[in-house]
Amino acid sequence: MQNNREFWEALDELAANSEIVIDRPKGTAHPKYPDFIYKLDYGYLKGTSSMDGAGIDVWVGSGEKKIDAIMCIVDLMKKDSEIKILIGCTEEEKASVYETHNETPFMKGVLIRR
Repeated sequence: MQNNREFWEALDELAANSEIVIDRPKGTAHPKYPDFIYKLDYGYLKGTSSMDGAGIDVWVGSGEKKIDAIMCIVDLMKKDSEIKILIGCTEEEKASVYETHNETPFMKGVLIRR
């Protein structure tokens, strides 16, 4: 079930028809939490919406720019959940994204590979 072709094709279409905006480049600090440094480019798909009302979040890695995986996140501080799309992420980069979303007791996530 985790490799449902139509789901991944729908994500591909969404990404292909949306501009990727990187508003938090690799190496920069989080605007609210200056001790948190982004290990990969982080942004969103312009013209889309997620649970928080902003664009669907994306992590963009150093590989071929195709959708590799998603992270399903539960944020206990914001009391919400959402997905983050991983684009062009190597296995090491996927591990980094996974660790990022699981390093505190307030946020947990699962990685679903394509």
